[in-house]
Amino acid sequence: MTTTEKTPGRRESKVQLRLAVRIVVLILIAMGLTHEACAQELRVAAASDLQFAMPELAAQFEKQSSVRLNVTYGSSGNFFSQIQSGAPFDLFFSADVEYPHRLVSSGIAEPDTLFQYALGQIVIWVPANSSLAPERDNWKALVDPSVQKIAIANPEHAPYGRAAVAALKKAGLFDLVQPKLVYGENISQAAQFVQSGNAQAGILALSLALSPAMRDGKHWQIPSDLHPPIQQAAVVLKFAPDPHAARAFLEFLKTSSARATLSSFGFQIPNAPAVPATPAHH
Repeated sequence: MTTTEKTPGRRESKVQLRLAVRIVVLILIAMGLTHEACAQELRVAAASDLQFAMPELAAQFEKQSSVRLNVTYGSSGNFFSQIQSGAPFDLFFSADVEYPHRLVSSGIAEPDTLFQYALGQIVIWVPANSSLAPERDNWKALVDPSVQKIAIANPEHAPYGRAAVAALKKAGLFDLVQPKLVYGENISQAAQFVQSGNAQAGILALSLALSPAMRDGKHWQIPSDLHPPIQQAAVVLKFAPDPHAARAFLEFLKTSSARATLSSFGFQIPNAPAVPATPAHH
């Protein structure tokens, strides 16, 4: 074989090598961009009672930072199990302070970030067209003959469900109404049962009762001394790719504007001094 016959093969090899190098460079650039994009988004696991307050909080935070919040709502107990199994969340907003405490104890969450952001409240709620009047009859509304089903969150993994059961027991009604109880996977699903007519009444989060979809209904707030406090807490998880941004969002929740937003959705704010709001960055 002559030298001139070998040249085309060599040229093809050089072209292929250059293409391979370019592809590797492009892949590395893409990986860098992906990492940067991930760093600008916080993955949040949030208790269902926050589904109306959290979007407002996220919008306020996004105005003063370049960080977006990608929020998933569900029951605190289910999230706790998922996070223990490695679910990729950066922040956990629990309706029960015990779950974040356990994540800290097991080395999954950052100890110095544990923050109690609110106290939850529970109510008896019925639709606007119901003949029941919980604001007048209080507990008697649940024993009305027209009530065949009472929706609550599943007490096995939902703090609001446990609070509902505790309140019913303290009021001396649990044994009487237990056959009527239907359990939602979380407090939002329990609310859907009552909204859809599959239950005639529900013991729900005040934050849902005050939401745009449910504020036209009728409710009575159950006295907080009838159940253990619903201490809601958040924590940064140790595998968060951008712990600085995650911590910044928790600090934002301590500002007067964030506390006012939570209060407007029926959350009681723990006694702690508010932090001055950080000016928005444009």
